[in-house]
Amino acid sequence: MSVINENSVMTRTANVTSALQTIETEKAGLEALARELENSMGEAFEQACETILNIKGRVIVSGVGKSGHVAGKLAASLASTGTPAFFVHPAEANHGDLGMIARDDVVIALSWSGETTELKGVLSYASRFSIPLIAITRSRTSTLGREANICLELPRVKEACPNGLAPTTSTIMQMAIGDALAVALLKGRGFSADDFGIYHPGGSLGANLKRISDIMHTGDSIPLVPEKTSLPDAIMELSAKRFGCVGITGKDGELCGIITDGDLARNLDKTLTKMLVEDMMTVNPVTIDAGSLATSAMAILDGKKISALIVTDEAKRPIGIVHLHDLLRIGAA
Repeated sequence: MSVINENSVMTRTANVTSALQTIETEKAGLEALARELENSMGEAFEQACETILNIKGRVIVSGVGKSGHVAGKLAASLASTGTPAFFVHPAEANHGDLGMIARDDVVIALSWSGETTELKGVLSYASRFSIPLIAITRSRTSTLGREANICLELPRVKEACPNGLAPTTSTIMQMAIGDALAVALLKGRGFSADDFGIYHPGGSLGANLKRISDIMHTGDSIPLVPEKTSLPDAIMELSAKRFGCVGITGKDGELCGIITDGDLARNLDKTLTKMLVEDMMTVNPVTIDAGSLATSAMAILDGKKISALIVTDEAKRPIGIVHLHDLLRIGAA
């Protein structure tokens, strides 16, 4: 039994050592890529961004094998951040899908070697119709590098694969330069969180990008009582609205305090029937504005260890309330 345990520990140690070596090798590749961007690749990257920002059409991304998978991810990243884009498989392009590429488009082709046979149809088509071609490859002297109008030449680095064969470091660099393009274009277009929400309506990302105004309870649903209200009456309002709190408003309707069910629990030893709300309320409570994102509300609730937030306008007047359950229901996290 002890031998099995020792072998298990040795295996885990070897696996972790291998994982760390892989990460270190790929990190070295990213560091080399960063140096290239600071030097010789910088001008080409600028040209690529300007070309994409100035086209009237879309970005067509193409590649085969592991480069093809990265190309698909790049197309998805561009499309979701304000740059219309889609992936065209070069093999399918040779059998009719070239018609998906228009003269107002730009093509980004990915190939580590730059000699991918399946890409020849896409390269010829781009050249024939003067469609700008951006290459992401390791060699500007390769077929792809020579045909491209702009070549993002990646540094030649060691693959993390011990045999030097499986694309590992190379695909990490391809993905990184693709992400760099997507983010630079996002900034160049002034793509905002609101825009992001339009393209990501589903899932937790879409939920976090919802505005508080989209999910807050309003009108008579808001638990509120004015100053000088007796505590028993405030408790009735708190109980009736079921948000676990009641807001206290001043003479001009501004929110001046809040009482939570936790406050009541901590003061059960007192004569509550003889108290006014001012005797217990927390002044200047934490609030949120209607234009804030759901993710901001979630962060406040988590940080303050509370379950509800009253929504106020610029004059600090209550206009809504949002509960933790509302955020969980839409999938915010």
